[in-house]
Amino acid sequence: MLFFHNIRYILLYITVELLKINCVLSIWPSDNSSSIYLLGLFYEKPNGSNTNSIPIQSRAMFKAAVLLSNKYNIKINGNLIGWQSGQTTGNLVDALSDACRSVSQSNIVGIIGPHLSREAVIISPVGQSLGIPVIAYSATSPDLSDKIAYPNFYRTVPSDNIAAKALVKLFNRYDWTSCVIIYQNDAFGSGGSKTVSDAFYMSGLTITQMITFDIAKRSFRADLKDILMNSPTRIIIVWAETVYTYIILEEALQSNVVGPHFTWILSSRVSLDSFNIAYKDNLTGMIIIEPAVGSVINAPYNMTLLNEAYKIWQECENETYPEPKNVDYYALFAFDATWSLIKSLEALCSSTINNASSSCLSFNSSSFCYDSRFIQSNLLLSQLDKTNFLGVSGPIQFGENQTDRISGSYYSIKNVQSSVYGLNYVSVLEYADPGNFRVPLQENTIVWPGNTLTPPTGRASLKGVTLRIGIIQSVPYTIVQKTTDSNGQTRPEYIGFIPDLVERLKTDIGFNPILQLALSNQTYDGLVETVNKGINDIAISDITVNSKRRKLVGFSNAISETSLRLIIRNTPDANIDLFGFLKPFSVNLWILVLVTCISSGILMCIIERKDNEHLTDRSVSSQLIMSIWYSFANMVGYGADFSASNAAGRLLTGGLYILSLIIVASYTANLASNLTLAKSQFVISGIDDLKSGKIQSSRVGVRVGTVGEAYYLSHISRGSKNYYPLTTRQSLYDNLLAGNIDVSFIDDGIGTYVTNNVYCNLTLVGAGFDIGIFGIATPKQWLYAQDLDVILLSLKETGYLDDLIQKWFAVRNCPDSQTTTSDAMGVEAFGGLYIIYAVIYILSIVLFLWMKRLSVKNVLFNSKLGKKFLNKSKYSTRTNSERNSQQREDHQMALQNCTHF
Repeated sequence: MLFFHNIRYILLYITVELLKINCVLSIWPSDNSSSIYLLGLFYEKPNGSNTNSIPIQSRAMFKAAVLLSNKYNIKINGNLIGWQSGQTTGNLVDALSDACRSVSQSNIVGIIGPHLSREAVIISPVGQSLGIPVIAYSATSPDLSDKIAYPNFYRTVPSDNIAAKALVKLFNRYDWTSCVIIYQNDAFGSGGSKTVSDAFYMSGLTITQMITFDIAKRSFRADLKDILMNSPTRIIIVWAETVYTYIILEEALQSNVVGPHFTWILSSRVSLDSFNIAYKDNLTGMIIIEPAVGSVINAPYNMTLLNEAYKIWQECENETYPEPKNVDYYALFAFDATWSLIKSLEALCSSTINNASSSCLSFNSSSFCYDSRFIQSNLLLSQLDKTNFLGVSGPIQFGENQTDRISGSYYSIKNVQSSVYGLNYVSVLEYADPGNFRVPLQENTIVWPGNTLTPPTGRASLKGVTLRIGIIQSVPYTIVQKTTDSNGQTRPEYIGFIPDLVERLKTDIGFNPILQLALSNQTYDGLVETVNKGINDIAISDITVNSKRRKLVGFSNAISETSLRLIIRNTPDANIDLFGFLKPFSVNLWILVLVTCISSGILMCIIERKDNEHLTDRSVSSQLIMSIWYSFANMVGYGADFSASNAAGRLLTGGLYILSLIIVASYTANLASNLTLAKSQFVISGIDDLKSGKIQSSRVGVRVGTVGEAYYLSHISRGSKNYYPLTTRQSLYDNLLAGNIDVSFIDDGIGTYVTNNVYCNLTLVGAGFDIGIFGIATPKQWLYAQDLDVILLSLKETGYLDDLIQKWFAVRNCPDSQTTTSDAMGVEAFGGLYIIYAVIYILSIVLFLWMKRLSVKNVLFNSKLGKKFLNKSKYSTRTNSERNSQQREDHQMALQNCTHF
């Protein structure tokens, strides 16, 4: 009993379902008496639940076109045109079977459809074999545009070649340069994606990745999220049918790669109500590019035919008839495809009747479809090539050498926007081939992903991305301070050039930074390695860009310029050279000058001793001494107190003048140079002293893993690690101050800051060398490299980076040695010179006393007698006058002798 009870319910269910079908399908009138039929092939899901409106509406407009021809009394061989409808499921064998079955049972003069490109690729050759045309209304594969391969194929829907041109212009409109294409692996997906790729290549645009969606397995052949997240572009084009587009979007939504950072462009419309409401914000901003009709872009179309077709549809199948604005464009393409065939048949039969032919159409029928043949095939195809009328979608015209419609190819860009009623497609742009996109008469603002009105850049953006940023303690680039929060917890706080820069980049770009401080013994090469190994996403510090590091990672534009400097203890050489004034000339040169002076004096004595009145009355020794004095005085540029009296003497004097000019000038210049160097002489004066080996290699401190080490090995030691190794910058300072090393390498900026603010007893010497730049270490071919570089260039152009350098490097807490130290030379610089002068001074006194020894003796003797006399009695004025007169004469004689000397 239970079994029969269940059977009864099953039969009742089937009856109800059949009644539902009849309510939709059976009310269309059918003329079984007709001998001529058009076959319409329409898509239906394999499970029978056809939620897609395109096949339902396309079938309705196909039938409406046939019935409208009956209404207009268009007859072929005296009979009205009939219709037959077949269903396809995407299975190629099923599509082929339905077509063959209809051809075997009826006189089919043409096929409208099929819906899918992969079905059209199979059905078109079948139509060619049967001698009947195939006119598609939704198959857009570019391969079907080949008239030689598909001579009996036509279509009223624009091909993907036009869609590719429209996409190129859309990209140019918004300055997008690249995209990722997701396509289904069939004729429609493969053909469309290839056409878009070729068009992009010809226009200088880039396809960064082609992702295949397997329609058999209904899944991707690769990790969608991984590909999109690691792609440099954020524009995604989906070339797939509606059913597969929905699956693709579902997976993309679950992977969080649909909005707000990704812009999706669809080629097929999907029902927005079928997605979870939680994805509303993600779907907002999507774009769909779809074929459009003349009424949409304010182009000419046949309103009379359209209204008549709508009237028939509403009368025969009112439950599927929507508002006219909701009729799918593909349904209008289906009507025009049907009407094209009807008009061609009418034209063919009209010409046949005029030629007095008994029948315009004839068939070789067979129970086996491939043996059937439409006799007037070539005539009908010729009429189709001449087809030219104004259809409901726009002008319809075909040509002899192409399968696509010549004119009337339009596209509409719709934008997914949110409203109080949910998500909707809003028309924002329209395109008529050939031409450019234009704004519709009813202008609508485009809402881009992320609910913004600003068009996306199309490239990967750092906005919203979390970055692990490696930093290293390096005063003043990164200064680590310990702070205590309200809970008493101690945590590090970062200040300095780098933290300020990171904060500014965060503000301008919108990424989320996580600062990760390197260990105290971490080298700069090691910090770069963390980026290469993925421990840090990027590294921002005083990292110098060099070839070794470039092999491992990429680098951003410069955040500052740098050079290496030498740092030493601020202790000048304390050795005092009393006879440093003699150093301008070598010993040999001083001997030569002395010999020249004496020999010139001897020659002058010989030449002038008999003719010069200053020499004639003197002894030979006095003449010789006076001649040498004459030579010396002229050589030093002072000049003697007598002149040469004959030509030979004057000639010799001229030679002494010339010699004096060169010797005095050279000595003065060299002495000034030596004294200047002596004022600021350190252990080393620059990098050349280090290269020449002035400092022992074991006294040169080098930090391991730095640019300084690379420079030392390549330019100084030729690969030998004979230096004093240092692990940290603090150890550099400590070893310098302790005297373990004499010199080390340091970056210019850090060295300037440290010697001006921290270690006042350290100083920089020499000019900078090994000039380079500091850059941000990033992974190779980083997605966000352009984003980061653009912001860094902007910061440089606005002067922010210069302001940051001024803020952290221009401060000075140490006393300025240039202001506290006098520029005046010390006594020690001329100590030796004054010692020699003191000796001469004493010798002059001794010589004077020796020459006036008798006079001095008399003065001293007379002074003693006079003192005794004064103690005993008064002396007369005359005696004093005589004594004073005698003393004046003696004093004058002494001065005269001294002058002669």
